[in-house]
Amino acid sequence: MVLYFLPGCTFTKAGCRKTNKTTPFEPVYPLSTNGKLFPWAQFRLPRSVRPVNYDLTLNPDLNNMTFTGRTVITMSVLHNTKIIVLHSAHLNITKATFKVGLEGDVTVLEYQTRQQIAVQLSEEMKAGQSCVLTLDYSASLSHTYDGFYNSSYIDKEGNKRVLAATQFEPLSARKAFPCFDEPAFKATFLIKISRKSNYTTLSNMPQVKSTPLPNGLVQDEFEKTSVNMSTYLVAFIVADFTPISKNVSETLVSVYSVPEKKEHTDYALDTASKLLEFYNSFFEINYPLKKLDLVAIPDFLAGAMENWGLITFRETTLLVGNQSSPLEKQLVASVIAHELAHQWFGNLVTMSWWNDLWLNEGFATYMQYITSYVCFQGNLFLAVRFRALDKDALNSSHAVSTEVNNPEQVEEMFDSVSYEKGASILMMLNTWLPGKQQFRKGIIQYLKQFSGLNTDTDDLWNSLTQVSAQHHNVSEMMRSWTSQKGFPLVTVSRQGGQVTLTQEWVTLPHTHTQQLTVFCTLFSLWNIPVTYVTDNCSLGPECIQMFNLKTKSGTLELPESVKWLKLNYRNTGFYIVHYGDEGWAALKDALSSNVQVLTQEDRASLIHNIFALSRLGRVSFYQVLNLLKYMSNETESCPVTEALLQLNVIYRLLDKRQEDSLHYILYRFGSLMDNQTWGEEESVSKQELRSALLGSACSLNQENCIQQAKALFKHYDESNGTSRIPGDLQQVVFTVAAQSNEDWLTLLHMYQTVTYDAEKRKMLRGLASTQDARRIVWILKAGLRGDIIQTQELPLVISTVCNGFAGYLFAWDFIQENWDRLIEKFPIGSYAIQTIIKSATSQFSTQAHLDRVQGFFSSLKERGSQMRSVQEALETIRLNQRWMDKNLPTLQKWL
Repeated sequence: MVLYFLPGCTFTKAGCRKTNKTTPFEPVYPLSTNGKLFPWAQFRLPRSVRPVNYDLTLNPDLNNMTFTGRTVITMSVLHNTKIIVLHSAHLNITKATFKVGLEGDVTVLEYQTRQQIAVQLSEEMKAGQSCVLTLDYSASLSHTYDGFYNSSYIDKEGNKRVLAATQFEPLSARKAFPCFDEPAFKATFLIKISRKSNYTTLSNMPQVKSTPLPNGLVQDEFEKTSVNMSTYLVAFIVADFTPISKNVSETLVSVYSVPEKKEHTDYALDTASKLLEFYNSFFEINYPLKKLDLVAIPDFLAGAMENWGLITFRETTLLVGNQSSPLEKQLVASVIAHELAHQWFGNLVTMSWWNDLWLNEGFATYMQYITSYVCFQGNLFLAVRFRALDKDALNSSHAVSTEVNNPEQVEEMFDSVSYEKGASILMMLNTWLPGKQQFRKGIIQYLKQFSGLNTDTDDLWNSLTQVSAQHHNVSEMMRSWTSQKGFPLVTVSRQGGQVTLTQEWVTLPHTHTQQLTVFCTLFSLWNIPVTYVTDNCSLGPECIQMFNLKTKSGTLELPESVKWLKLNYRNTGFYIVHYGDEGWAALKDALSSNVQVLTQEDRASLIHNIFALSRLGRVSFYQVLNLLKYMSNETESCPVTEALLQLNVIYRLLDKRQEDSLHYILYRFGSLMDNQTWGEEESVSKQELRSALLGSACSLNQENCIQQAKALFKHYDESNGTSRIPGDLQQVVFTVAAQSNEDWLTLLHMYQTVTYDAEKRKMLRGLASTQDARRIVWILKAGLRGDIIQTQELPLVISTVCNGFAGYLFAWDFIQENWDRLIEKFPIGSYAIQTIIKSATSQFSTQAHLDRVQGFFSSLKERGSQMRSVQEALETIRLNQRWMDKNLPTLQKWL
């Protein structure tokens, strides 16, 4: 147990969270916008009333980008009260009436800082009463990507077409209508929207009627929702989209797109239909709504959003052409699988508060990769588990379930810990539970028991415990994995047949220059379901042996004849392993003799683990290179792509220091690179391997690779659209083309005219990879303007620019100069801002850069200085600095 003391700290299981109770807490009530005392002092809403139904009428004006609305909220009184507090943001409330018995006008107070409004009543309402609040208001359509926002696209005739769509998760329903905008306040919704006659409206439920209005518009009314919904799942769209549809298990499934991209919707419809049938069967609960729409929005920041019955997507994550590669189809299928899983995990059963977001996102991510593996036999889930481990190793990480007390912290929960770590620990639990169906039975129990309700993490563990055949206490097993940040390092030491396993908390080392941040934490041991195989049997599931490591150390017995053992079979556990010098040497020798002695997942796991141990300072980089000697015999995508990814991270660090040593390391992949063909390739795994190898070869300016890519681009350009580049080779080809002055201009023209979205995004990455300084500045500014390049793509542009030697300092300057405009477009703490900060800083490795980054973010104050991603950035720079100081001289000498 390790404790870091902070003055005035009262400790809890979650760490330092409670204020010292010796000091009485007196709420400080703020002033509302009109100078009166606002009657509520907390971030969370009071629980004295709850909404039962919303009757929403919305009148968008797409010419002036404004809208008016009326919200009628029927509420039930739970506790005696004289106030009603709810959310409203950027809405001009013009009239408010209240009815509990007699109807009358009331005054609405607003506290803009917390986006709350309050109605104060002259008489106290009693528990059990019903009441109705009616609010008329006006507002502008949002010019960012949340709330009720305006979007546009250019049609095939070159005309600009405008539309309006919604994105409410996590805190933006309040920007479209006054509401109780917290996930626990579920209610039904009846929605009416007016439109021009040439437009279509969509919402969560099927349309029930359309009524002509005196002003020449049409009002569409939708059925009242048949389920209680959290406000963040409400959605509506006003656009001129075109659908294709089919009936699946009594549900009308439709895919909508702009008219000219209708031919790219067939695959999405087929995939969604199959997945809907699969989930209906798997969860033993039928999807509860009459229709399920999947809509491709031309201007959409998130990858997709699981609004109940009206799932919204980026065009790149829903639309694929007839000639799309299996890799591109896999991306679309996995995103659809994620959002459809949410219709049960998140929509039917919803976390009570954002601290347990992982209950939504971890489950959807797990189902996304499980269904993707069944369809494609790919290994995307393995790679994202590795990245989740890398993120969670940082001291600035957070627990899967962690306290959330302000909007910035809510936004920050949307990260790889909630998604990929959440999914990873579910996979580990599934592996640990006895019997193939125990996990599935537990989640079915959870969904049926809490259908329509809100839950927390313990509810899930209790459901899984209830169905456990051997009465395993799942909560006891899993609490350590959700209540504390980080993960364990398991160290193996062996004396003959006796193997001792020791667990410790992974903490990355600090440099002597770092001032340690004092924080409160309470460290517990993990209950680790350790799986292992040996040289006696190492490939099939029948080889797996299991050992539960609940204490600091434990001992298992092996025959002395065993030459080596490999822990964490196929990397299903969320931990890393250090085998010691002898253990690593034995595994390296085994792979050198026969690369097939371990599964490809286990080989990739060894590569990831040894790089992680190098960052921890537990092994030298020489040992890393020693393990990689076997790579020339590698045949599978998982180990190669992981090794290349890890080496490219280091290569980019060295490149920024003008050190090109890693060219000599990558020669181990030379034969693999030389053996790659440039034609069509059907296998997803082979496409992944080829894309990674050729991408590295061309980035290192290997002549054959460059010439092949240039020839493909020239043929593609001259064919006038009659030939195509294989999907997995497009990124390599476009990136090579962008290094030439003439081809960069050609590629820009292609980008502006191509309609196929996955190809368009690869072109953009190619354009952003240029090493021409003027073009780098242009593309950054164009991304912020949003005319030629959509602003939704700016995080991708910045990430790509930062990978190059010429661009990373331009990008950092650009972010500093435009910070206020960036946080207008993307909320503070959002995944987009997290991506921008990480991209711009993760390749700094000097004290001078550390000082500059620290100085800039310190100056921001309430404009983002306290973001977790800022602490991650500073920590990463320190770690880069330490790694370079320790390894660069050795690396130079060795090479």
